[in-house]
Amino acid sequence: MNGYEIANSWWFYPLMIWTLAWKGYALWKAAKNDSKPWFVALLIINTVGVLEIIYIYLISPKKVAK
Repeated sequence: MNGYEIANSWWFYPLMIWTLAWKGYALWKAAKNDSKPWFVALLIINTVGVLEIIYIYLISPKKVAK
């Protein structure tokens, strides 16, 4: 399978959008929380959104209601 076949697969573009959406949100939260190690890890490691979801829902500090 070459690059042309992968780019024209039906699953490629939805997967790319899914990954970029989760990565963008997780990077935004890591930057907002001043978590440099997590920011670098999320930026470098590509797990198709899995690591990003774990960071957002399990690791990042939760917002406290006032």
